[in-house]
Parts: sequence; C-alpha cells; structure tokens
Amino acid sequence: MNYIGIIPARYASTRFPGKPLADINGKSMIQCVYEQASKALNDVYVATDDSRIADEVTRFGGKVVMTSEKHQSGTDRIAEAIELIHKSYSEKFDVIINIQGDEPYIQPQQIKEIQACFDNPLTKIATLVKKIENNEDIFDINKPKVVFNKKMQAIYFSRSPIPFLRNVEKENWHLKHDFYKHIGMYAYKVKTLQELTELEQSPLELAESLEQLRWIENGYAIYVAITKFDTFGVDTPEDLEKILKKF
Repeated sequence: MNYIGIIPARYASTRFPGKPLADINGKSMIQCVYEQASKALNDVYVATDDSRIADEVTRFGGKVVMTSEKHQSGTDRIAEAIELIHKSYSEKFDVIINIQGDEPYIQPQQIKEIQACFDNPLTKIATLVKKIENNEDIFDINKPKVVFNKKMQAIYFSRSPIPFLRNVEKENWHLKHDFYKHIGMYAYKVKTLQELTELEQSPLELAESLEQLRWIENGYAIYVAITKFDTFGVDTPEDLEKILKKF
C-alpha cells in the first residue's frame, strides 16, 4: 500500500480565526502537525484554500496544494486535493490518511495504528478509538462515543452514552463496561473517498451532526483500531493555552 497524509486547513474559523498559524513555542500550529505526521509518513501535504497558510507551509519546506473555497468539510477538501496531487505527480497513492490540522501533538504511532487496519484487504475506511477512563467523558456530548462489533467494524457513533447500562448507577458506568470515544483521524481507500463525497447528508448524520454516520447509513464499513493515545484538539484560544501548559 502506498500511503499519503493530507492535512486540511482553513483560515476562517468562528471560534479561532487563523488557527493554523497560531504560535506554538515558536512554530505555527500547521508546522507542528506537519512535522509530527512526517515522522510516520513519507508523503504529507497540506490542503488549504488560503494563501497565508500556503505561504507558511512553503516557508517551512512543506508540501501544499490549493483547493476550492467552497468545500463544506475536510473530507471534500481532501478528495479534491488527492485528485490534484495525482494529476501533478506520477506517483499514485492507495490510501489517504486525513490528519486533523488542529492537533499539534498528534502521535506518529496513531498514524501507524490506523495504517495497520489496511492489512485487512476488506478495509476501505478506518478510524481510531480510545477506551474512556472516566465517567465525565461518557456523558460529554462533545466527545462522540462509538460501539463496534467483533470484526472491529463500527456499529454506531453517538454524542450520547452508548450503550446505555440498565440498572447501573451512572457514576459507576465506567467501572461496569468498556466505553470508547472516537479519535477523529480517518483513512480511506482513494476510490472509496471519491464515493463518499457523492453521498447526500443522511438523517442520522443531521441528527447527531456526525459525518461518519452518513457512511454507515449508506452501507460502508468503518474499521476501528484501538489506540492508547488521546487527542488534544484546539478549537479556541483557551484550548491552546491549556495545551501549552500541558506540554
């Protein structure tokens, strides 16, 4: 398999405009993400619609591809990016790893873990999950939960606690069952990604505001790998301050 990592990045953000260019100990956030991803992958690109981000990637020696301003999701942006990359370069890629541009401390091992899902020839889409260690995360609507079957295929994602534990006090749920939260890294076969961009929004996706439910509703299997590494995303300037104190 020939793997490529693509980092979708946009300048506009309601809660944190210019987030990819935020300073993290002397480096831009997008540079931190790029360098971490490059520890696991030989080929990494940033996909953006903003010249300021493109200039920054060029400045630190990264690879960048300019995409449309009209994309509604990172998935759509990546789909255009891989088309442009394949048109411009003779090398072709089999699997795209969608790397979040607001996780400056992403672990290279997580990328290796999601790559391993494609050792199974049936895998077309893969993602990561992590065991929840405390009750607070089980009931946090901003941390989607996931249940999966014995084949390591996701059955459902939800902002609500899943599964519901009957006749168990809620403060003890994490002691009585293994709950898993979704770590938002995806990998796709190239052909599958193109198919996903043609799907219309689905009822479950609209209900939960979780894009991956569209794929499940349309019959796509999402294979999961369990990671021990957490995710530290930056949505607001306050999140950045917390991460800087942590690391």
